Amino acid sequence: MSGETISRRKALVAVGKAAAGVGVIAVVAAVGLGGYYEAESAASRRTQSSVSSSSVSLASSSTTVEVGFASLFDGATLDGWRQAGPSGFSVVDGMLQSSGGMGLLWYTKKQFGDFILKMDWKVLHIDDNSGVFLRFPDPRNDPYVAVNNGYEVQIDDVGAPDGGMIHKTGGIYNFAAPTKVATNPVGEWNFYEIHAVGQSYKVILNGSEVTDFTGDRSTKGYVGLQNHNGTVTFQNVRIMEL
Repeated sequence: MSGETISRRKALVAVGKAAAGVGVIAVVAAVGLGGYYEAESAASRRTQSSVSSSSVSLASSSTTVEVGFASLFDGATLDGWRQAGPSGFSVVDGMLQSSGGMGLLWYTKKQFGDFILKMDWKVLHIDDNSGVFLRFPDPRNDPYVAVNNGYEVQIDDVGAPDGGMIHKTGGIYNFAAPTKVATNPVGEWNFYEIHAVGQSYKVILNGSEVTDFTGDRSTKGYVGLQNHNGTVTFQNVRIMEL
């Protein structure tokens, strides 16, 4: 990894750590990324449904992202996304909403190497089950390609099927348990920030780093959202390539 990449990584990790403070905005110079990035407090993230006014639009008038990030969902259509497996996602009031399962909605336009992936999400019931899949090959119509070849950042406070922490929200399903369940109450928005750099995976949930995992699978692939059980809603899905 080059010195420049390491410097960028340190700057971005500093942003994530600053975000855990309450009422604090940390402005960090990101080396080689041509801008500054604002780390908002966990408290503000729980109340906002869109990013700050300093953001710039990269996709549509209804979807804004931070400088350096690219939106993966335009807030209006499933352009660039494809469903593998049963049921799927619908666009409801500018958001992605899951139903049925077990399926996978995956972003088809590009495979990603090192990146930071961000999104807001909420559940309708305590046992709603979904996840964010990382770095898997073309699944065609088989969602288990992502299960067997990528990694899933879990969304399930119940931890099905056995209630184990390794199956709960914020963990890398079946591989790494979160240090705690840091979700907000049912019906409230949560914020995921997922770092994938080389074989290092870090999951930040509502401003708290809950999982730090070293993998051994492919370091490049597609990203996607799982529909498994119940109703899980996503918005502001965006990515920064490192």
